[in-house]
Amino acid sequence: NIRVADAMSLDEFDAAVTAGAAAVERADADLLVVGEIGIGNTTAAAAVAAAVLGGEAAGWVGPGTGVVGAALARKCDVVQAALDRVGTVPPLEALRRLGGRELAAMAGAVAAARRRRLPVVLDGFIATAAVAPLAVARPGSLDHCIAGHCSAEPGHQRALETLGLDPLMRLDLRLGEGSGALVAVPIIRMAAAAVTDVATFEEWGLQQ
Repeated sequence: NIRVADAMSLDEFDAAVTAGAAAVERADADLLVVGEIGIGNTTAAAAVAAAVLGGEAAGWVGPGTGVVGAALARKCDVVQAALDRVGTVPPLEALRRLGGRELAAMAGAVAAARRRRLPVVLDGFIATAAVAPLAVARPGSLDHCIAGHCSAEPGHQRALETLGLDPLMRLDLRLGEGSGALVAVPIIRMAAAAVTDVATFEEWGLQQ
């Protein structure tokens, strides 16, 4: 319960970050797609985004899987209480105290991908909130990341704008599981092929 206690101990946080990094180190891949599966993690994502990027809970909390009315107000109150408890802390400490282990693992994976010069496609609000602490802690640390899409969650668009990430698509998805990012992969492959596989005017023997 992040209203009253930290989401992870230091050891748990280190283990989650290390697990995410290790998964990338094991992978034989030329592109990393980052997404998640879970229930309630838009709450943690909103808390991390607010703590790291600034603002009150109301500016970051959205319906997630579809909560409305009193339930949405309760969700906003929970996030604000967590923010009030934690106060102003360094970005990675905010991730430890407010984020779930899946968020920490995604942050570790994206950091490891940068070390390997591996491009990353981010999925929705949760994946974006997970890596926001990296960008704030070290500007430029998301230069290898592409926002696959902008979801229907209001905090996602705000996070993308704050981080300077321009999404490839706006599909208003609420699915998670990397689904929106996977839809973007063919576009990225096509763009890469246009650079590497399309003949130049000179190769075709054409006058410019």
